[in-house]
Amino acid sequence: MLNIMRLCLGTIARLFCARRSLLLENLALRQQLAVFKRRHPRARLTFLDKLFWVAARQICSDWKQFLIVVLPDTVVQWHRSGFALYWRLISRFPGRAGRKPISKEIRDLIFRMVAENPTWGAPRIHGELLMLGFDVSGRTISRWMRKAPRDPEPAKRWLAFLRNHREAIAAMDFFTVPTITFGVLYCFFAIGHDRRRILHFNVTRHPTSLWVVQQLREAFPYESAPRFLIFDRDARYGTEVSTAIRSMKIKGFALRSRVLGRMALPNAGFRVAAATC
Repeated sequence: MLNIMRLCLGTIARLFCARRSLLLENLALRQQLAVFKRRHPRARLTFLDKLFWVAARQICSDWKQFLIVVLPDTVVQWHRSGFALYWRLISRFPGRAGRKPISKEIRDLIFRMVAENPTWGAPRIHGELLMLGFDVSGRTISRWMRKAPRDPEPAKRWLAFLRNHREAIAAMDFFTVPTITFGVLYCFFAIGHDRRRILHFNVTRHPTSLWVVQQLREAFPYESAPRFLIFDRDARYGTEVSTAIRSMKIKGFALRSRVLGRMALPNAGFRVAAATC
């Protein structure tokens, strides 16, 4: 009785459906019946079956209602796999895909402009190349500017400064430690540059500039402050930290994190402080 009622209700509902929707539904059901009729213990979908449902997903908006064999997410995964396979095949032909590489003449010209004009950015160099008749995108110029050989003299002077004043240099930085309760602890440390010795460290959950000032006072008590203090441009330091450093008669150097990382001061401090904690 229940099956008869379902059949009657389905027949009445189909009387009000559009002819195109009925044709697509019949086509989808027939395709799935063909899959079930195959002589396999478990219905296996071939490449043509997958291609059919990927195409049906693009043509019909109600394709999920007709799908029985697999889940809709499976069809979406087929589509993504086909998309990845398409671009993988295209990438095997470097002559047809990708942007044409720039010549060595243009690369040398970009390197020369960067070396002779340190204040020029990518837009300025892009404009100069256009006036010379070279049509190169600004993004390409920015990428090659990062690869340009730099003048080694500033790095040599900075290295000589570090070697000559190593006994009078200290550095400070933060590193984070995740806790078992999914929190974060901020570990502050000050390290001497001469022997990579930890001068002071402390841990807090909420670092502020006033808290950093107090750590500096504990790290350098009784006029034991170094002559130079190196730190990065962290927002936690603020103006209070700069004022406290000047009041302690310390000359501070606020460097970028990338430059500070090349000095190996934070890395050494991290290893020593982590072992101490």
